[in-house]
Amino acid sequence: MSKQAPAEQSGHVGADDLQRNLSNRHIQLIAIGGAIGTGLFMGSGKTISLAGPSIVFVYAIIGVMLFFVMRAMGELLLSNLQYKSFIDFSDDLLGPWAGFFTGWTYWFCWVITGIADVIAISAYAQFWWPDLPQWAPAIACVAVLLSLNLLTVKLFGEVEFWFAMIKIVAIVTLVGTGLYMVLHGFTSPAGRTASFANLWNDGGMFPHGAMGFFAGFQIAVFAFVGIELVGTTAAEAKDPHRTLPRAINSIPVRIIVFYVCALIAIMAVTPWRDVVPSKSPFVELFVLAGLPAAASVINFVVLTSAASSANSGVFSTSRMLYGLALQGDAPRAFGILSASSVPSRGLVFSCICLLGGAFLMWVVPNLVEAFTLVTTVSAILFMFVWSLILLSYISYRKTRPDLHQQSHYKMPGGVVMCWLCLAFFAGIVVLLTLEADTRQALVATPLWFVLLGGAYAWLRGRRVQA
Repeated sequence: MSKQAPAEQSGHVGADDLQRNLSNRHIQLIAIGGAIGTGLFMGSGKTISLAGPSIVFVYAIIGVMLFFVMRAMGELLLSNLQYKSFIDFSDDLLGPWAGFFTGWTYWFCWVITGIADVIAISAYAQFWWPDLPQWAPAIACVAVLLSLNLLTVKLFGEVEFWFAMIKIVAIVTLVGTGLYMVLHGFTSPAGRTASFANLWNDGGMFPHGAMGFFAGFQIAVFAFVGIELVGTTAAEAKDPHRTLPRAINSIPVRIIVFYVCALIAIMAVTPWRDVVPSKSPFVELFVLAGLPAAASVINFVVLTSAASSANSGVFSTSRMLYGLALQGDAPRAFGILSASSVPSRGLVFSCICLLGGAFLMWVVPNLVEAFTLVTTVSAILFMFVWSLILLSYISYRKTRPDLHQQSHYKMPGGVVMCWLCLAFFAGIVVLLTLEADTRQALVATPLWFVLLGGAYAWLRGRRVQA
């Protein structure tokens, strides 16, 4: 459980803890924004090429599994409001090692995801400015987000609210436009007629067979990273008993509207074989339909979506460093809050790390290759964090049966569903061995855990000596 920050470590008297300044509308839109990741806009082109129309089932299955992970997280957070995030309950229920591994891995997850986001931002910027250096938009984005997050948490909530609103309006508009095109038999300049039959008249729903279907899971998982972000806002939500359940319970509807319906609209208008893996199908849909002005608008939307994800990453990494510092698992400086009750030093450090995206684009100039490598590492690490949430829940059910009985927000399926989700994540890790690009990331990822294990052993040794 998180220790309270000593008064002398805070930025000012009375500001030694995170403030509950996020309202219900902030929490709801942060949850929606977290469920609509950059992977949907940037990576769905590759997933469609791998799995064909069956990709809609891939996203639906992943969404169902993650809904149960979020329900487990919700019950745990509400069982004890001293839990500020999943660092706290993993530390309390599994042991100090789990809090250490969860916190630092989640921090690294969002740094990696933020790097993927700035890579995506650079790719989207080239739509308008093809001659602009790839690293320039990345640096500009990090600078703007750092400036906004340094002010107040309420400003973060407000920025994320409008970022998420843009994504919602764009996807609903895309689904509506796709339906309109289908109903009116729209034909693109390339001679493609919009029809729901495009989903099954070219090789059926599973044109690449079972292996193609399973391959779609590799990239699709990344589209959901950030779905747990609502858990990091628990300490700053005004009424967590009301806002957290509402945010989590709406996940299934969001998955259906923002993933399944959007992909059906794309493949109904643009036959799946015409979807270019290296480009965002959200933009290409309107280009192929002969609506370049609309494509420019959608490109702006997907750019703000990437900025939204990076904004979430900047927020969550600073809160993870804050929690780790209070536990003694990170430098004490990260546990100091500014006059606005913001962990400013953690923000600055995380943003410096995000600039690694600009360096990666210099090393790997192929943006899609760099994006795939980074997103696979991110997906593996996020699955590790989700797994620790499930293991914490299993421990909670064993050691705190009284709290479970008192809970007004019990996880459906309980322990059995936890084990099914864990088996599902293990299956995805196996699937990552099928493709060369994802296999490289899978081989490299264990280095992070070796580094963490060494750091934890060193810290524990220092505490024993003290």
